[in-house]
Amino acid sequence: MDTSTLPKPPINFKQMTWSERCIVFCGVGFGSGLMPKAPGTFGSAFALLFIPLFMSQSFAISVIIISIMSLIGIYICGRTADIMGVHDDGRIVWDEFAGQSITFLPLLYLGIINWVWILVGFVLFRLFDIWKPWPIRVIDRRIDGGFGIMFDDIIAGLWAALCIIIYLYIDMA
Repeated sequence: MDTSTLPKPPINFKQMTWSERCIVFCGVGFGSGLMPKAPGTFGSAFALLFIPLFMSQSFAISVIIISIMSLIGIYICGRTADIMGVHDDGRIVWDEFAGQSITFLPLLYLGIINWVWILVGFVLFRLFDIWKPWPIRVIDRRIDGGFGIMFDDIIAGLWAALCIIIYLYIDMA
């Protein structure tokens, strides 16, 4: 039975400890994943707010920040799923934060961030995250826990970044 169309049970913050509330609040993307429709898209859009932070840092620092975000995300996503009682609930969007951020690494490296490239990166990441081509689909189905929740979005971000790199390489040739 397809459960994706069933209404999601509400998140009962009142029954959580303070630390669980903080973890779930991060896991649901500071509330961006709580939108009733397309929570992953809203989470990815919210992640675009990180771009000025990355642009204000060196490329190496941005890579470190995104790596830490991804590593911490394994715990945050896994723990949020445990608290909510649902593996990879659509409202968990911290993984979108990491994957969407990875998409922009080639542009950050080259210093060519503008609204057109932000839109292209956003669309590419969402395309790969929704479509789930190989190996994303395999990872999504076979790896459980926080690592599984995070890893498919990291791969989607890498695929989107690779598309940007290929386009830029062809365009510069």
